[in-house]
Amino acid sequence: MTNGRRAFCLVLDSLGVGAMPDAEAFGDAGTHTLDHLIAAARPVALPNLEALGLGAIAGVREVPRPDALRGAFGRMAERSPGKDTSTGHWEMMQCPLEQRFPVYPDGFGDEVLGPLIERAGLPGVLCNAPASGTEVIARLGDEHLRTGKPIVYTSADSVLQVAAHEQHFGLERLYQVCEIAREITRASGLGRVIARPFVGEPGTFERTYNRKDYSLLPPRETTLDRLVAAGREVVGVGKIEDIFAGRGLTRSVHTEGNADGLEHTLAVADELADGGFCFVNLVDFDMLFGHRRDAHGYARALEAFDAWWPRFEERLRPGDLVLLSADHGNDPTFDRGTDHTREFVPVLAFGPEAAAGVDLGTRASFADLGATVAEWLGVEVADAPGASFARALEGGVAAGV
Repeated sequence: MTNGRRAFCLVLDSLGVGAMPDAEAFGDAGTHTLDHLIAAARPVALPNLEALGLGAIAGVREVPRPDALRGAFGRMAERSPGKDTSTGHWEMMQCPLEQRFPVYPDGFGDEVLGPLIERAGLPGVLCNAPASGTEVIARLGDEHLRTGKPIVYTSADSVLQVAAHEQHFGLERLYQVCEIAREITRASGLGRVIARPFVGEPGTFERTYNRKDYSLLPPRETTLDRLVAAGREVVGVGKIEDIFAGRGLTRSVHTEGNADGLEHTLAVADELADGGFCFVNLVDFDMLFGHRRDAHGYARALEAFDAWWPRFEERLRPGDLVLLSADHGNDPTFDRGTDHTREFVPVLAFGPEAAAGVDLGTRASFADLGATVAEWLGVEVADAPGASFARALEGGVAAGV
């Protein structure tokens, strides 16, 4: 039995709202993705996000706060010791981590690359160091074409990335190489292996949306798993399927960037069953603008999302709840590399019948979001991380603040 409600969570990938107290330990003191990108790219018009309460969130200075708000607002702290995609999304779905994934600031050793080269039949690899994805294909793409060696690189996250040309190396072959890398690194606890295909000629290389992530399985049951076990429809849009290694979903929708993902989200909103949950990742904020330190591009993408919002809102039903959040920061003005930043993330809650103007405060964990989804949809969860704020949206007192 459902309670006639539906829930949506849209992850504006990397939209942090200020450095967390422990940011200095991650090298990220002073970061603030939202404020800094707006300050760098003024004017930025976000009337719908402003009305939902984006400018009312603690620590946000560059977004106006209207007198009357249409949504509830707050921010969430990351309990897990990390700042990567998997850690953030897993914690949102009530699966925080106690230990950080291993990272590889000096690249990968022979225990990884030796078996990978042998089992995949490779002539070798290029790079094997932390790098920016766009920079590394510009620098080594020509050599990759000449030698047939894929480009292997990492970042401040727990990730092994393999870049190769879709036509010259082959997309399916790239996926096979990444599957082998995933098998080799599984026991070490490496967070993700990512296939990074690109196309073009020297001087004009560009990455494609045929990226594929090979994640570990979450180490414990998630909100998604509980919803599926309760017989609910659970739809992942974008890279959600990859992040959760295919688990906890009844349907997945591949997307090619934000615009495509938003159109698919409208289609899901038209047909999602009562009691269902739609989990959306909008990757371009992070991939195209945060990592590339493009504040103006980031601002224009936010404006595009804001302009899209009314089309989505008109598809909502009376009992629906929409949660807007992020999985980490990626301050496009930060001058220490091109990696994610350790920040609070926003939480905006809106529904046709949900309370508006409620200050949800600073939540102790991203897991509060998953706990809220479960309670809103009437799925009982015992002894799981996270404190639901569903009652606050029904006119009660916000719990767990």
